[in-house]
Amino acid sequence: MSSYKGRNWIGGRHVSASRLTTSIDPATYQPIGDYPDDGAKAAAASIVAARTAFARSAWRHDAELRARVLFQMADAVERNLDRLISVLSLENGKIRGEASFEVAAVPGKLRYWASMALTESGRAITPRPGSLSVILRQPMGVAGVIVPWNSPVILAARSFAPALAAGCTVVMKMPGQTAQTASVLAEVLAEAGDLPAGVMNMFVESGAEGSALLVESPDVPTISFTGSTRTGAAIGAVGAQRMKRMGLELGGKAPMIVFDDPDVEPMLPVLEKALTIFAGQFCMTGSRLLVQDSLYEVVRDRLAERLRKVRVGPASDPDSDMGPLIDRQNVERVDGVVRAALAAGAGAVVRGGPIIEGPLASGAFFRPAMLEVADNSLAIVQQETFGPVITVQRFADEAEAIALANDSIFGLSASVWTRDLDRALRVAQALEAGSVFVNDWAKIFDGAEEGGFKQSGLGRLNGHAAIEDFIEYKHIALKPGVAS
Repeated sequence: MSSYKGRNWIGGRHVSASRLTTSIDPATYQPIGDYPDDGAKAAAASIVAARTAFARSAWRHDAELRARVLFQMADAVERNLDRLISVLSLENGKIRGEASFEVAAVPGKLRYWASMALTESGRAITPRPGSLSVILRQPMGVAGVIVPWNSPVILAARSFAPALAAGCTVVMKMPGQTAQTASVLAEVLAEAGDLPAGVMNMFVESGAEGSALLVESPDVPTISFTGSTRTGAAIGAVGAQRMKRMGLELGGKAPMIVFDDPDVEPMLPVLEKALTIFAGQFCMTGSRLLVQDSLYEVVRDRLAERLRKVRVGPASDPDSDMGPLIDRQNVERVDGVVRAALAAGAGAVVRGGPIIEGPLASGAFFRPAMLEVADNSLAIVQQETFGPVITVQRFADEAEAIALANDSIFGLSASVWTRDLDRALRVAQALEAGSVFVNDWAKIFDGAEEGGFKQSGLGRLNGHAAIEDFIEYKHIALKPGVAS
């Protein structure tokens, strides 16, 4: 049995606490270690450290230092890939291939933002004769980053890297469910030898006291949060009282629209993975399948056949196709969503559900489910499930497909499947979603903006726009006159 000892990283030091909570392996529910769980105290100390570093170090003024440190962090992650992958698989439950995919994406993201730190600049204009205006882009100060448990390594980097590139110092709250992963990540990032103490701080908590302090504190002017729409709305309401900058990537209910002409064979494994990757615990999970009439039965039945064959198991088993959910409470919650949908009129194409017998019964395992629906107003269609449950629904034509897909409070992502390029572009433009993937799913790039329409979020992560959450514009007006 593995034995980890999680620690916070505050003011350049790795620290523990007297109050500890146990970390578990969701595949077995066996303990794997413990971690400090005094969120409010840790957050307060982290804010002081970050404020001090912002005021006294060269960090906010020295773009070359920022770039050098981000490059060093990238190198450190590459040196420790296996270590990070192992702890993430164990603690989060991701099968090893998915954990490898997540961790391996981090160095490139850090290097992207290292390069952006060197290109970041303001501008100068001459608005009228004899006048000169300089527009500066300055770091806001301490950035609060609140990270979810579903993909803690890459989603942490997605927020803290642009914050550091902008010249902010960072206080990052990591969730208790992945506390050991957070502790290992902190140890790895600390290998960046030129990083000033207090520029980067990381603490873990099982509750929300530390997060609440970040959102309420007048010393933390900008918050980057990834999580549910409900929590994002609550954070936004509190932060608005201090006019904080808010970058929020929130929930999703991604429609996958299949027209009558795509190549079915290569499409099916992508649709399957769109549901089962990270056990459906992903904001871009393909949870709504809309299929045109003439291809409906073929796609429904072929995908159902694949879902029945998904091998659910622990990350330690190389034959596993899908790992456990994060905990048993979420297994019960997701199964309750399925039961409610069936009671409301959905049909069970693949019932799926908790594994309650055999060697996997002690873990948080849930077999994928596919439900057939005709009523777009059902809760199973309208609300985020955050688990491996997909609805399948038919449509007649392009107009109906767009109307069904857009009939949602969410607008994070969508996919369109067709060999007709004109149709793909028409539909992609009409969909109310921040990302639309044509004949593919969840293709995310460091240089391409990512974020949601409607209640799926505010602001953008990745791409040039991500830095906007962490900078202020300052206009300095001069009047040097005109040379005679």
